Amino acid sequence: MNEDRIQGNWKQLKGKMKSQWGRLTDNDVTYAEGNAEYLAGKLQERYGIARDEAKKQVRDFADQL
Repeated sequence: MNEDRIQGNWKQLKGKMKSQWGRLTDNDVTYAEGNAEYLAGKLQERYGIARDEAKKQVRDFADQL
């Protein structure tokens, strides 16, 4: 799924994101608004993972949609 589709389906995806990454706050998810870079940064911050791993998780999540 590309970023345009993610942005278009954002409200539906918010719940799935919270389910997958429980440490993200509602504000984290709201501010991300389809921005993969921001989301990867928040995953890196909340889970203490490397930037590359965070980006991979975001890509994998998008591929599952």
